Amino acid sequence: MPAKLKRLNTKFFQRDVLEVAPQLIGKTLVRQFAHGQHVRFMITETEAYRGEEDLACHAAKGRTSRTEVMYHRGGKIYVYLIYGQYWLLNFVTGEADFPAAVLIRSLENITGPGRVGRALQLNRTFYGEDLTLSDRIWVEDDGYLPEIETSARIGVDYAGDWASLPWRFSLRK
Repeated sequence: MPAKLKRLNTKFFQRDVLEVAPQLIGKTLVRQFAHGQHVRFMITETEAYRGEEDLACHAAKGRTSRTEVMYHRGGKIYVYLIYGQYWLLNFVTGEADFPAAVLIRSLENITGPGRVGRALQLNRTFYGEDLTLSDRIWVEDDGYLPEIETSARIGVDYAGDWASLPWRFSLRK
């Protein structure tokens, strides 16, 4: 019999991104589509982005209309479009006024944040949605505690030393 799943609450997300990002590994991302179908995926890879001082973080340029939700309390969704075609999924963490978010890089059998966004059929309407209340997307915990490995973040070479921080978290294979 499978373990009982529990939706992650605001308290989970209102912690430091460096606590939340690795603890999302092994959790279940649930997506409820408009036509009633829902899918569940294990989160297998995340990256942490932490504050205006983190030159790889979108908030490094300060508070803008794009990054506004990153300054909200943890538990909100931050989506943004890259290459004009991929919506990337991020979960805001921490307390209000300190911008931090976790990029969901991979799900079970879906590798890469662009593919994640496409599989989940994300769009701009998810921006600012509350993961703890949403009926379209949320995260559940069944108590599974996987082994995790860390590495440098990907695709942020422009951030200098910030790129080499081991803030990428993956399910150990």
